[in-house]
Amino acid sequence: MLKKELLESLYSRYNKYEYIHPDPLEFLYNYPDLMDREIVGLIAASLAYGRVTQILKDVSFVLDKMGKPYEFVMNSDRESLKKRFEGFVHRYTDAKELTEFLMNLKSLLQKFGSIHDAFKSGMKVEDENVIPALSNFIRLIVPDGRKNTLVPSAECKSPCKRLNLFLRWMVRHDEVDPGGWDDISPSKLIVPLDTHMHHISLVLGLTSRKQADMKAAYEITQGFKMISPEDPVKYDFCLTRLGIRDDTDMDAFFKEYKDA
Repeated sequence: MLKKELLESLYSRYNKYEYIHPDPLEFLYNYPDLMDREIVGLIAASLAYGRVTQILKDVSFVLDKMGKPYEFVMNSDRESLKKRFEGFVHRYTDAKELTEFLMNLKSLLQKFGSIHDAFKSGMKVEDENVIPALSNFIRLIVPDGRKNTLVPSAECKSPCKRLNLFLRWMVRHDEVDPGGWDDISPSKLIVPLDTHMHHISLVLGLTSRKQADMKAAYEITQGFKMISPEDPVKYDFCLTRLGIRDDTDMDAFFKEYKDA
């Protein structure tokens, strides 16, 4: 069973702005305008795969090319984007995919006005969580259904870690997550599950699933809801600091957790 006191202690210690670096979340703090911030968040989260140093370098490269993100996207065309990002590569993502991603984003913004409104268009009051809206949003951002390394499949069988991370940044608001989408309840969020968080969740007994898929992410979220029903992803940031930062000790935390 989850031990709330230890998680709260970890939250109090590490859920602070000073512990954000290295994390692509740090880019969002440079954009006070929500229309810019949600675009930056979507780009930063979509590129958040691979080594963190490379993620930060490549996100910075893209954002430096954009200037004011909302104006840039709305005033761009396919040819200008091809030229602007010629030669860009981030692991499996190349300039062609980035261009397609930004063109689709422009179409989405022209139709809905904001990323927030596009996402909300797929939400229903009765939905238990954001998964149905997430599936709808993926179809909006990849309308032709083609495989794109920046966006997961709309079937949401994978944990959709990067988009759930984006939603955490935009929906939650505390010392770490800047928020902005205040009309979406944090209670509907799903844990952004990667192999690191999956390992932590296995040790904490939040799941027994060996595969880090959406079923495991849902299971883990349900476990957190037992102690934080209104904010089940509250402990995501502080837990994922374990083993990432040099000033944390994951093994010591696990030992303390088991001994408590």
